[in-house]
Amino acid sequence: MPRKDTQLTKQVGEYMVAAELARRGLLSATFSGSVRHYDIVASGPKGGHIPIQVKAMATGDWQLNIKDFTEISFQRHRQILGRSKPEPYRHLVFVFIAVGTYGSDEFFVVSWRALRDILIRDYKANLKRHNGVRPKNWETTHTAISRKALAPYKDRWDTILAAIPHAA
Repeated sequence: MPRKDTQLTKQVGEYMVAAELARRGLLSATFSGSVRHYDIVASGPKGGHIPIQVKAMATGDWQLNIKDFTEISFQRHRQILGRSKPEPYRHLVFVFIAVGTYGSDEFFVVSWRALRDILIRDYKANLKRHNGVRPKNWETTHTAISRKALAPYKDRWDTILAAIPHAA
């Protein structure tokens, strides 16, 4: 990509995922951020569809908010994680894309539920290391996920194919 523009990176990511879905025999419709929990709807050739959330970045880790995945309460400055949230849409899948130079892009395909469990586990571990208080800003619920954490989900397009009824 010619420059580091966040909006451009997001758009490139969505279209790259849509193109990859087409290569795998699926139809897709992109929504360019106008729907809260997903960016693409993928449909199988025999019917059925699933929502897909695309997270694209050019450098660093992908940024998320733990409140989208679990209930959180505060006891003074300590954060207490509560009940895990249910997925906002049935069979919601995340595709994380590390946008690189042409041909070097990396895709990580993970179900919303698996992502939720990873984020909650890691967030709890971080809170435990700091006695429940976020070190720099006790109020923040920001979290991030790295390529390393997503490594088991690299190129797992079968996650999408298996979730679409009648895709096979």
